[in-house]
This record gives sequence, C-alpha cells and structure tokens, in this order.
Amino acid sequence: MNPLLQDFTTAPFSKISSSDYKPAIKKAIELAKEEINNIVTNTEKPTFTNTTVALDFTGEKLNRITSIFFNLNSAETTDEIQKIAQEISPWLSEFRNDITLNNKLFLRVKSVFDTIDDLKLTPEERMLLEKQYKGFARNGANLNEEDKTELRKIDAELSKLSLKFGENVLAETNAFELHLTEEKDVSGLPESAKEAAQQLAKEKGKEGYVFTLDYPSYIPFMTYADNRELRKKFSIIAGKKGFQNNEFNNEEIVLNIVKLRHKRANLLGFKTHAHFVLEERMAETPEKVIAFSNDLLQKAKPAALREFKNLENYAKKLDGIKALEKWDASYYSEKLKKEIFDLDQEVLKPYFKLENVINGVFTIATKLFGLQFKEISTVDKYHEDVKTYDVTDDNGNSVALFYADFHPRKGKRNGAWMTSYRPQQIKNGVNERPHVSIVCNFTKPTATKPSLLTFNEVTTLFHEFGHALHGMLANTTYNSLSGTSVSWDFVELPSQVLENWCFEKEALELFAKHYKTNEVIPMKYIEKIKESASFHEGMQTLRQLSFGLLDMKWHSENPSEITSIKDFENIAFADTKLYPDVAENCMSTSFSHIFQGGYSSGYYSYKWAEVLDADAFEYFLEKGIFNTEVASKFKEHVLSKGGTEKPMILYKRFRGKEPKPDALLKRAGLL
Repeated sequence: MNPLLQDFTTAPFSKISSSDYKPAIKKAIELAKEEINNIVTNTEKPTFTNTTVALDFTGEKLNRITSIFFNLNSAETTDEIQKIAQEISPWLSEFRNDITLNNKLFLRVKSVFDTIDDLKLTPEERMLLEKQYKGFARNGANLNEEDKTELRKIDAELSKLSLKFGENVLAETNAFELHLTEEKDVSGLPESAKEAAQQLAKEKGKEGYVFTLDYPSYIPFMTYADNRELRKKFSIIAGKKGFQNNEFNNEEIVLNIVKLRHKRANLLGFKTHAHFVLEERMAETPEKVIAFSNDLLQKAKPAALREFKNLENYAKKLDGIKALEKWDASYYSEKLKKEIFDLDQEVLKPYFKLENVINGVFTIATKLFGLQFKEISTVDKYHEDVKTYDVTDDNGNSVALFYADFHPRKGKRNGAWMTSYRPQQIKNGVNERPHVSIVCNFTKPTATKPSLLTFNEVTTLFHEFGHALHGMLANTTYNSLSGTSVSWDFVELPSQVLENWCFEKEALELFAKHYKTNEVIPMKYIEKIKESASFHEGMQTLRQLSFGLLDMKWHSENPSEITSIKDFENIAFADTKLYPDVAENCMSTSFSHIFQGGYSSGYYSYKWAEVLDADAFEYFLEKGIFNTEVASKFKEHVLSKGGTEKPMILYKRFRGKEPKPDALLKRAGLL
C-alpha cells in the first residue's frame, strides 16, 4: 500500500520511497477533482457553506502529500526527487488551472460573491470569500477560452523554468570546491573554520582543507582568509553561478521568466507583473514601493558613502589596498569592526552553543506566549539530524508539532527557511493543530567542539523561529487564511521582530552561556553587540535596497527590449553601487528569491517589515521586553490571526497606530 495514500497524522517519512510520490500525487489530484465536481454538480443554490467553505476544504490529501514532497526537495533532495519534481510540477500547475479556469465553479463562487454585502459575514468569512473570488479573477476566470488556454501554457512553462533555475543554481553550488593543502593559504581563518574544512576534506578522502560554496564554509573564508587572491577567486566563482558558458547558464531562463510574467499580467489586465502582485500586498502599488525604497535610500546613502570611504581608508592604511573590491568587503569590515568594538565573532561563538540557543528561544517563547516545548522521539523524521518537539500551552493543550533541521548536507539547499507539513484549521468543530518546521545550515559539531553559532546565525535561528511561532499560534477557521498565509510584506514581521531579543541583556542572560564554563556572556560583549549592530548599517541598507530595486526593475517595466541581463542589472544598481563592477559576475542568474522562491516583486518586503518590526519592538521597549500585556496583544492581533483581515487593520489593533520609519532609522543609527 502507498503510505502517502493512507490516513496519517504526522508525515510517514520512513515508510515513503521515491516511487510512491507520482502515483500518490496522481491519485490525490483525482480525489481533489471529485471534491470540486461535487461542488459544481450540487443542484442547490450556491451558498457560503456549500460553495465557499466547501471549496476551502478541498484538496487536503493533495496538499499534505505535496508539502512533504516539496519540503524534502529542498531539505533532502536526490537526483530522482529532482526528476520527479520536473514531472509533477506541470501536473500541479494544470490542476490549479483546472480549478481557477473552471467556469461552472467560478460562476458558483461569483454568485455568492455578488451577494457579499447581504450575507452578514464575519471579517474572516468575508476575507475568505473575497480572496476566493480574486483567486479566480486574478487567474483568468473572466478571460475568454482562447486567453484561458494561453494562460495555462504560460503557467506550465513558468513552473518548469523556475524549477530549472533552482536546479542550475544548486548544481553550480555543488560543482565547485576550493581544495587547499598549504597552511599559508588558510592563514587568518579561525580554528573552527579550519577544523570544519579539514573534516570536509577527510569526508571527501582528501588531504588538507576543502571549502565549498555552502554558506557555513564560504562566509568564514571570505571574512577571515588573509590571502586576497584566493578570496578574489572564491568570490568570482560564487558571483558567476548561472552566468557561465555551460549547461547551467540561467540567462535565457531569467529573460523567459520575466517576459512570461509580464505577458501573463497583461493578459489579466495589469500593466506589469509588479502591478499584478502588489494589488494583493500591504504596499498596494509599485509606485509606492519605489517611493518607499527611494525615501530610505536617500536617508541611508550619505551614511553608506561615509562608511565606504572609512573602510577604503582603513584597507589602504592597513595593507596598502588602492581600490576596495567586493572580495575585500567582509574581510576589512570584520577587521575594522573588531578594531572599533574589539568584538571578535570567534570570541562570541563559545557563548552560543546551538542547544543553548534553542533552549533560549524556547524560554523566550514561554515567557511571552506561555508555550512549553518537549523534545520527543516518537515522531517519524526524514533525517537523523532532525529534532522533533511537542508544543503545548500552559494548560497542557496541544499547540503544535515542531520539526527543526539545523545542519548542512548534500541535497539540502543553502539558507534558512520555515515551512509546514500540516496547516491549522477548525474543521467539524475540531481545531486541527499545525505541524511546523524550520530548516537551517549551521556548522555541525566536530569531534572536539559542539555546534557553536556566530551571532549572525543566532539571529537567523530567532528569525526562522519567529516564522514558526506565526505558524504554531495560528488560530483561524480556514486553512487558506491560517498562520503565515498573509500578504508577503507582512509575513516577515513576526520573524524580524523576534530578532530584537538577541540584542537585549535580559534575554541574552537566559541562554548566552559559555559552553565550557557556563559563564553568562559578559556585559561588555552585550554592549558591543548592541553598538556594533548598527555598524555599516548605511551600507547594509543600501545592499538590501539594491536587491529590492533590482527586483522592481525586472518586474515593473516592460521587459521585451532587454537583451543583456548584465547591462540591465548595471542600470538597476546605478544608485546603490559602492564597489567596482566585476565583469564576469551577475546577481540575477542566481537570485533564487525572485526567480525560484516566491519573492518576485516582493523583495522590498524585507525592508518594509523592518519598518514594522522596529516600530513594533519599540512598543515592547516602552513596556518591557517580557511584558505579557504587549505580548498577548501581539499574539491575539498578529500571530493568531493569519490573513483573516487586512494587515494594516491587524497591526493598528496591536499597536494603536500606523507604523512609522523613525524607530528603524533610530535603531540603524541613520537619524
């Protein structure tokens, strides 16, 4: 029997083999189609219950199976799984189109939607109906048959292209390793980075040290390696992923993606892809996003230019560097930061043993939201590294099941993310609690040392855990409005706001303890962490804004005339550029966020959410960072409400007013 087609509560990872996916997904699509058909053939007049609610509860089996499949394709993939992904993506795309272009179904939804003002709906019910109607209209339900066919073709093609884009980036990441045998070539690197590189070399049956393009290997090398030529080589290799004359080149793919997105938006009556996307976001229009970005750019640029000049002078004074290049950025920044603040990341790492940081974030969640976390071994997992936790409230009621997967390995993509295996919903009077997961890439423990995190990695863990809380504390009726199912420029608020606790003495004292002596992190380090948090904030802000503006340029203009990706990118970066351009490098060909993930026309949302998070945390600072009154307001109006109402309404209920950028500018030292 196919384990994916049995009834299961938790994902049955150990019982699944790759050959189960295709038949299971095929069958689940059939089941979902039957459920849709039952709604369409219902002879009763369309109502909110027999149409809107019924539709929201369709396809549960399919959603559970595909969430397992695509989560594993990111965290534990194989060639076989990637091949299956290529085959099933068009099926799923076609199935989604079969729903959104099903005219009989649309007419039932429209019939209910046309009476929306007479139905006496709750805000959540109203949002569900509006979202459902727009889901059809924004996917071509009002189109004629010829245009509907064209839309289907575009969608199938886009889903294949973005998968191929991601596979190419992963292939380029895995294809390169820097193998060093001379001790002088690893000069400057901390012991932990050398030990990890030796371990990697040993695993590959080689002498010396092996470094890869995986972040835990690449970042320390670029930050600490004294050998400038090697930094240059490594940086250029990293920067030309998808931009080389080989089978993994993404240039054509990028152009095809943006042209098809533009064509799709035009077909649906929108000026550009960005106009289409932003209609459903807190920001509403590309014009608003560009104005928001340029406003921040104006405020940050003078500071960025000052910081860059200082860094240039510093590198010149220290090593006679005439012109600062991209491969010098992290190296001299770290040295200057260490000199100014006497803050060495390596000195901080012993205070951030992974297990302690996990306990710390759990303790903070307990203090703020009354959650309890208990590690359990009774739940099936997809890899031995994965940890599983039962999450309950103060009264012992089940809140969520939580999976955490912390270390890099072959077949796991770079970066960190939160995802889920089962959404929260209330069905037949039962509140079905969510199964939530976070995936990171932190250095593995070695023979002599536990996994010790850089301060950056600590904030990454808090960030992803903030997303996880948004999923775990979800408390809505309909799964399509539950948890992180909110507009993109609101989704980063819970994650980014939680990062603020990493900088507070009261929070750090709970978990930042030396792994050997158990000594609490000294106050002087906490002060320096806080001071150094705004170090080079002007340059960092410029960098983030440059990515957001590049994304907007790709998606808020007509791309039909673009022939050279590199030239186009240089124009987009003109106002934010600090370092000399590297001819053989290109950002767009490995910009997975916008060409593989869901961030197209949405990258600005990181900065947008920073404005929200700084404003929200200001409220905690006013009342106390563990103030339960503010925490319960945040839980009630933000974390548990999902997408049941417009984000600005929810935010104002929590905060009492609209957000202003002042708190962010103050925190960043840009005011």
